Amino acid sequence: MKGIFPIDKLEQIQTPYYYYDMELLRATLHSINKELQKHDEFVVHYAVKANANPKILRIIREAGLGADCVSGGEIEAALKAGFPANKIVFAGVGKSDWEINLGLDNDIFSFNVESIPELEVINELAEKKGKVARIALRINPNVGAHTHANITTGLAENKFGIAMNDMETVIERASAMQNVRFVGLHFHIGSQILDMGDFEALCNRINELQIQLENHHIRVENINVGGGLGVDYQHPNRVPIPDFKAYFDTYARKLKLRPNQTLHFELGRAVVAQCGSLISRTLYIKEGASKKFCIIDAGMTDLIRPALYQAYHKIENISSEESMETYDVVGPICESSDVFAKQIDLNGSHRGDLIAIRSAGAYGESMASQYNCRRLPQGYTSDEI
Repeated sequence: MKGIFPIDKLEQIQTPYYYYDMELLRATLHSINKELQKHDEFVVHYAVKANANPKILRIIREAGLGADCVSGGEIEAALKAGFPANKIVFAGVGKSDWEINLGLDNDIFSFNVESIPELEVINELAEKKGKVARIALRINPNVGAHTHANITTGLAENKFGIAMNDMETVIERASAMQNVRFVGLHFHIGSQILDMGDFEALCNRINELQIQLENHHIRVENINVGGGLGVDYQHPNRVPIPDFKAYFDTYARKLKLRPNQTLHFELGRAVVAQCGSLISRTLYIKEGASKKFCIIDAGMTDLIRPALYQAYHKIENISSEESMETYDVVGPICESSDVFAKQIDLNGSHRGDLIAIRSAGAYGESMASQYNCRRLPQGYTSDEI
């Protein structure tokens, strides 16, 4: 277990920081590309929001993936990392004018549009530039996912997407505009999904919508099913790479693509989560009346998922081989929610021990903040240390 970490080298770096196993990242990308070779009509865009570290982005771009962006800053990061603009898709329920103009100036592959007002603004801004923007309509399929309520996005009650009942009307509006071109439909039902049945339900809904559109002589060039594939947070050592075969095979079997249609995916967490660990140092072992606290120098500012989603991350003391003891692992932030885990077993811990919080490559560094005037955590890769 501890052999996956170069502890002597990690000891020399000021904590807290992120450590990325690039061998695992490359193996994960190889697994994705191995499956894509079986499906010429499949295209994967990496969801930059999961982790925008430039060193991570470069490796993903070298593997041939496109980029899924949800802000102008992410478009800039993707372009700087060398992603071709014609492989960039831009989603998000609230795109500002400068972000839309950035996409137009760089001729990105498509804007995933979430409302009629947004469609009108894109058409207006494209007209000013004498351009035609490619747009995909994000449809809310009202399909639930077996995941945390805060990361479910495909229900009618969520803020994302256009209602199914409005789909044809919006397509007609887009078709009447001179400076946008309708190129596809976009869907996304949520994150950290491990039940392939959820993706099957999405496929069934898309099949129904395709028939509905064809009855009105509307043809769709591209179908974008978003991402959502989860990772095994419980067993990062045993299951370091998600089951991409089952994921892609589900869509190959259940989604009825038409001739010359392209199927787009937006994988984020599944690509980078397992390669990253938040490395922290034990500050104090504090004994309370009924429990022991392992107080570390990383906090919710460095990894907010446990405080925000009550998310589980496997935690290991990579400095110790002592027998197991039970601790609450907590950070230094002045918030009661600054807790990584309660009543978990760790090797006997002491001041100065390195603590690894696993499966933190996605939504860790990218969501870090400077609350309490703390420094942002740095990210280091196995290639450089």
